[in-house]
Amino acid sequence: MGLIDSLKKAFSKPYKTISVAQAKELLGSGATLVDVRSAQEWRTGRAPQAKHVPLDRLQASTAGIQKTRPVIAVCASGVRSASAARLLAAKGYDAYSVRGGMAAWRQAGEPVR
Repeated sequence: MGLIDSLKKAFSKPYKTISVAQAKELLGSGATLVDVRSAQEWRTGRAPQAKHVPLDRLQASTAGIQKTRPVIAVCASGVRSASAARLLAAKGYDAYSVRGGMAAWRQAGEPVR
């Protein structure tokens, strides 16, 4: 492996940032959606299939999140979900972050409960 390839690997993200449409496709294939927002944000509306695991709790434990399925993290705008996806990837999960978070989810016309 050359120097450029080594640098690319060293600085590449261990997770993928995906669109709402790509997230829906993965969910249709059995992925788990994890909403990492606070309890107050969660109550303002969530994706119907989302599991609520606030980011601070996710940092302490990933109990209940299966490693056999891809995991998609979502937050309000995409910043915390990127942190969550990075954390999940470091623990061996096939991790994704929704670009634009719940704002993008709503804008795409996806259901909110």
